[in-house]
Amino acid sequence: MLKTGHFNTLKIIRKRDDSVWLESAEEQDLMLQDPAVADKQEGDTLDVFIYTDGQGGLLATLKTPKAQVGEVAFLPVVATTRVGAFLDWGLPKDLFVPFSEQKQKMQVGRSYLVRLFLDEDNRIAASAMLDDFILDEAVYLKQDDEVDIIIAGQTELGYKAVVNHKFWGLLYKNETFQPLKIGQQCQAYIKQIRPDKRIDLRLDRAKFADKVDQVSDAIMQHIQQNGGRMALNDKSAPEAIYRQFGVSKKIFKQAIGRLYKARQIDITENGINQVNTPSA
Repeated sequence: MLKTGHFNTLKIIRKRDDSVWLESAEEQDLMLQDPAVADKQEGDTLDVFIYTDGQGGLLATLKTPKAQVGEVAFLPVVATTRVGAFLDWGLPKDLFVPFSEQKQKMQVGRSYLVRLFLDEDNRIAASAMLDDFILDEAVYLKQDDEVDIIIAGQTELGYKAVVNHKFWGLLYKNETFQPLKIGQQCQAYIKQIRPDKRIDLRLDRAKFADKVDQVSDAIMQHIQQNGGRMALNDKSAPEAIYRQFGVSKKIFKQAIGRLYKARQIDITENGINQVNTPSA
């Protein structure tokens, strides 16, 4: 059984020049024409992406689309009609978004975050109604897991993100000191699964204690390379701290607090100075 909207491994049952016919469980075998198959032989297998034409017929390609069925992607609109919009997803036939699956009327030249699905006629389509597909509650993730995320938008608390194409997650504004854009894809880590099963995310991998150790070392190195002083202190703006050390103000304050208790630094109104330890 072919999985429409996904890659399938199929056997070549007939070949002519740069065209091959692929065995399938459907009524008709699939033909694929591509110069890349010129050196293939009958009996060889190919990994091909299966998609649909406008009438629901099946097509095979060696090209890799920007997303498969069940995935979320940020795709540009290339055309609109009376029945919907068409998106560029990296294949010759554009991806259809019915009007019923648009939050607002899509415009040519703009990009939208959509999720690919199979409609009732087994045709590949896309929807901007992400809440119909993306779950609020995590069912198999746990703290510190590495995940793929796509930024979906901003809220008062921070950035809303799609996690592994399946769940909603949140990056808190006070823990994210770099610009993020809708549609941006990046790696993230599960900070925690809240009691309501919702996901809090973080962008850095290190656990808090390990990160404080790393930042403490980085602060001392910076101070020593700048004549024993640094302009930053615990009153500095979070953005200035992030620009210099790439961490939140919370971690920075923990790090300088640790150095102060170890009598390695003095914290002043104008910055931080290295303490000169008397020689024995």
